[in-house]
Amino acid sequence: MGCGDACPVFPGKRYEDWKLTDPAGQPIEVVRQVRDEIRSRVVELLASIERDR
Repeated sequence: MGCGDACPVFPGKRYEDWKLTDPAGQPIEVVRQVRDEIRSRVVELLASIERDR
């Protein structure tokens, strides 16, 4: 999930590049798995940001 090499790079900024399954056209079970994976990663990201403060 992201823009890969097309994203501008700003020194000192943190970048996350999440490899996720594209849910387009997938059965609802796959879409739910992708949703849950995103939720899990966001929770982990927020926790790591708090730790780094």
